[in-house]
Amino acid sequence: MAELRPSGAPGPAAPPAPGPTAPPAFASLFPPGLHAIYGECRRLYPDQPNPLQVTAIVKYWLGGPDPLDYVSMYRNMGSPSANIPEHWHYISFGLSDLYGDSRVHEFTGTDGPSGFGFELTFRLKRETGESAPPTWPAELMQGLARYVFQSENTFCSGDHVSWHSPLDNSESRIQHMLLTEDPQMQPVQTPFGVVTFLQIVGVCTEELHAAQQWNGQGILELLRTVPVAGGPWLITDMRRGETIFEIDPHLQQERVDKGIETDGSNLSGVSAKCAWDDLSQPPEDDEDSRSICIGTQPRRLSGKDTEQIRETLRRGLEINSKPVLPPINPQRQNGLTHDRAPSRKDSLESDSSTAIIPHELIRTRQLESVHLKFNQESGALIPLCLRGRLLHGRHFTYKSITGDMAITFVSTGVEGAFATEEHPYAAHGPWLQDRAYILGPCVPRPVGGRGARSEQMQQTQDLKRLRLLFSLSAA
Repeated sequence: MAELRPSGAPGPAAPPAPGPTAPPAFASLFPPGLHAIYGECRRLYPDQPNPLQVTAIVKYWLGGPDPLDYVSMYRNMGSPSANIPEHWHYISFGLSDLYGDSRVHEFTGTDGPSGFGFELTFRLKRETGESAPPTWPAELMQGLARYVFQSENTFCSGDHVSWHSPLDNSESRIQHMLLTEDPQMQPVQTPFGVVTFLQIVGVCTEELHAAQQWNGQGILELLRTVPVAGGPWLITDMRRGETIFEIDPHLQQERVDKGIETDGSNLSGVSAKCAWDDLSQPPEDDEDSRSICIGTQPRRLSGKDTEQIRETLRRGLEINSKPVLPPINPQRQNGLTHDRAPSRKDSLESDSSTAIIPHELIRTRQLESVHLKFNQESGALIPLCLRGRLLHGRHFTYKSITGDMAITFVSTGVEGAFATEEHPYAAHGPWLQDRAYILGPCVPRPVGGRGARSEQMQQTQDLKRLRLLFSLSAA
């Protein structure tokens, strides 16, 4: 629960916001991390020393539900000559270390990040006649902060967040978010480390899909070029009724599609409903999903089957240029799905209570044949995996949301993989690696004196070894 009051109003642990020239006796009572961030706010808004704040009534470190102690709200006049409209500017306090006494964050030194190393900001276009800022963005920021604290995943510029609901609970098309550096707030050196400021940018579903398929930074640059969609400072307008691709239809083909072709996708993996079976082993019973095995030998795909799989996937690369859905993620708060976040935890760390086996004691097994199973939503991302990742010499991972199991597709350009060209399927405990091969047109690239035709023939032979059965269930 939170309350709204001027930042200078009396309240627990919230004395008036001091500026760089605050009286020394007063500044000494102010938490040092909070003081440093307020100094940056005062630099930007010297005429607003006591902005309205949304304040957590019961602080997180006292057992309250909201990780952010405060969200300050400033009125920014913009710059009409630069197509920057007047707007409300929201700034969070709490993702960084405000106090330095380990009540929330562990102190790790002044050279590294303070707490999680960043605070969130948000710029909302001011409506005509609005005299006070709406408070719903503060709850939105609290939702993102809860995700960060609970998952220990941090945000970076270019990340995208699938929210699946209008950000203000209206009928708006702005239902997802991208993150970027705040255009005005400068990094702050506090006594407890460095704090940067990441700005939330509201986007439509089609824009989110383009960011997933290509990369967040590319879509942010497109939004900056369209004044009504954000403009130079990426100001969110909840009344925006058109996507950038409806405003300028050429952006999809000329910028996004070409960007994918040249840059690939930055999405390296998703959490999903998936599983895999070793077809080299006989089925345990008649109901076993591996019952397509005959004795101890896996069923061999015919040339017709192999060609059908190849053509199906190739058609997917050609016509499924947009993801059917945002990636699935088990770490979900208030409908949030966050993709591509660096984490304080291992990306394949399990939340289950099963015993942990030391990594070095797990034996890597080479498999003869495997059966991959995805639900419909996860399977719909296979063209993205191929078109945006493997075709560019990268890797893509499906992490099961129901356990430790993971499936990683690796291309021949990925180093450190335990799946090799000689043994394209390898398992390290519950983690399967599949060295996938290019299914679309290959780029001529002489290797060891061999010409493009020779390499194309080699890839055709590799394709025939690709005995994968993709089960797309209706789950």
